[in-house]
Amino acid sequence: MAEITASMVKELREMTGLGMMECKKALAETAGDLKAAEDLLRIKSGAKASKAAGRIAAEGVVGAYISADSRCGALVEVNCETDFVAKNDDFINFSKNLAELIATKSLTDIAALSDSSLPSGETVESTRKALIMKLGENISIRRCAHHTTQGQLASYLHGTKIGVMVDYTGGDEVLGKDLAMHIAASKPMCVSKEQVSADVLEHERQIFTAQAADSGKPANIIEKMVDGRIAKYLAEITLVGQPFVKDPEQTVEKLLAKKSAKVNGFTMFVVGEGIEKKSENFAEEVKAQMGQV
Repeated sequence: MAEITASMVKELREMTGLGMMECKKALAETAGDLKAAEDLLRIKSGAKASKAAGRIAAEGVVGAYISADSRCGALVEVNCETDFVAKNDDFINFSKNLAELIATKSLTDIAALSDSSLPSGETVESTRKALIMKLGENISIRRCAHHTTQGQLASYLHGTKIGVMVDYTGGDEVLGKDLAMHIAASKPMCVSKEQVSADVLEHERQIFTAQAADSGKPANIIEKMVDGRIAKYLAEITLVGQPFVKDPEQTVEKLLAKKSAKVNGFTMFVVGEGIEKKSENFAEEVKAQMGQV
């Protein structure tokens, strides 16, 4: 039987929002398979799919830049070890300079970015190493996104931890900012249902079918229930299907129609998304409840 560690329980708990012992039991039933345990808990509890973007698990900032004509822009995530360094002016300025460099030189990967030179003449890599020496923490450039458009770009930074860049056509600057703020708040996976992969939909259909099977209803009724759940799921994860945060009485799709506008795409970075951060006290708590101490 696979060993169920405290860190596995912690991760599953963060993914599902369910109790410690429920997570431990699910992991035991699935021989430590984290994804299978998540599916099992969803079937048993009716829980929604986990949202990794809701779990901020490392320190750092998101830097953003948009050109004066709003046709070119970039986002970059730069990580450090503590929130103290994340608030340092040199660290923040480094991320801003990186975003501008990515946009102006049309860079698309970290390797090319590291080899590029900043306006100071120093390379990004040498500047990063100098910051490490000065601030005393490991500093890494995790990811970046470059945008160009025939429409226009808008960005929104929620503090320095969440950054959004949205590419849209039509409407005005106010609409662009509203859309970017909405994405930061509601965290859609994609623009529309056409962009949701068949594999993702099939996986969710299997989960919903297993949940509905417990109702004891006839197969034809279960099929309608599952179709309804799929429609609701698509509305939750797609930008155009979501209720607009500033006016929940209308969807983003209806807002765009009123403004004769269209969203071409977007990027959202959440600092530390998917990175596990050590939490010694919580680990000890888990171990205690699992009888490991």
